[in-house]
Amino acid sequence: AFDISNILGNDNVASMVVFENGKAKRSRYRRFKIKSFEGADDYRAMQEVLYRRLNEARVERELVDAGELNIRDAKFLPLPDVFFVDGGKGHVTVAKEMLDMTECDIPVFGMVKDEHHRTRGLVSLDGEISVSPNSEFFHMITRIQDEVHRFAITYHRSLRDAIKSELDEISGIGDTRKKALFEHFGSIDKIKNATFDELMEVKSMDKKSANSVIDYFNTKKVEE
Repeated sequence: AFDISNILGNDNVASMVVFENGKAKRSRYRRFKIKSFEGADDYRAMQEVLYRRLNEARVERELVDAGELNIRDAKFLPLPDVFFVDGGKGHVTVAKEMLDMTECDIPVFGMVKDEHHRTRGLVSLDGEISVSPNSEFFHMITRIQDEVHRFAITYHRSLRDAIKSELDEISGIGDTRKKALFEHFGSIDKIKNATFDELMEVKSMDKKSANSVIDYFNTKKVEE
């Protein structure tokens, strides 16, 4: 199962969780930073992460067939019986396009939520599938959807905390300016590469604090 998460349309990440026999297989969980584009686009992000997951499996299969990898050590094999994506018919459509393009014949379903953001059921290309809320199957889908969402949010929070901790090292950048910088630029890389004029566009920043940011990251580059 896959879920996409971002902050203010930036720092897109994806989470992948695996269930076997109805139970979470945490050793198979994976996290992905979306690399092919910037900005908020869940559909493109979903296609990228599916491609990367399937491509990793393809590479591992070639190594296994060549006797260069023991299948017990593979991270993306075996392929699953089914893919779930957190989202509706649109997410299923783009996921199916990627599966077709990579010649992967595995069913894909979307896990949809109700107006209270709780699991409602599944959706396929043919429409929503009625699932009894009292069934064990419904409860399993709920567990999968909650788990993949939790895993995505946990990953994003860790990245966000890492950004904040680095900004903590800069003189004159307190909580207000940290929040303003993060909301304006969306990622630590963009803050690192911002010009003086760009930093001055951020609410609460002044000349001294803008120079502090530039001096800090210039020093870091020299040290690296």
